[in-house]
Amino acid sequence: MKNEQNRHRIPTTVRDRLLRAWENSMEMARDFEGYADEYQGEPKYREVFSKYAVEEAEHAAHLKELLHAYQHEHCDRTPL
Repeated sequence: MKNEQNRHRIPTTVRDRLLRAWENSMEMARDFEGYADEYQGEPKYREVFSKYAVEEAEHAAHLKELLHAYQHEHCDRTPL
């Protein structure tokens, strides 16, 4: 049974994790930016969401750099 399960398993690579984390961080940055716009009349909340949007965008940028570096080091060809 164990061999059968392993046979159907789809391995997850570092590239897969970096790509997913980057996509999630970009989505969170957009969400926080939207929340900040939603609370224009409430500075306390707008400022927090704006700050989080910037921080998450920085995370996304760092993850993108790591993804590009990983692909440059480990991938010989361009994906189809």
